[in-house]
Amino acid sequence: MDSQERIKEQVTGHPVVLYMKGTPDFPQCGFSASAVQILSACGVENLFTVNVLEEPEIREGVKQFANWPTIPQLYIKGQFIGGSDILREMYASGELQKLLAQQ
Repeated sequence: MDSQERIKEQVTGHPVVLYMKGTPDFPQCGFSASAVQILSACGVENLFTVNVLEEPEIREGVKQFANWPTIPQLYIKGQFIGGSDILREMYASGELQKLLAQQ
């Protein structure tokens, strides 16, 4: 299975997927830490994460998959949502909470 197939399987097989640097308990960049904090504040319990630092082919593949150049990347129900700046804006407006409540 190539990286694009693995990514598609991951984002469609889990309700909430975060591609990040590090892990939720030990994020390796501030943007990933911010994304985890926002999702935690929204009450996300079944977060599926992929540490792209441990999987270079996924790190590059996910950028192509969403046509988005940066990590972290959030997917909800298979749909690409965005990176940490977009998550922050959606959280501030309440839009992210509504979207997550539907999952």
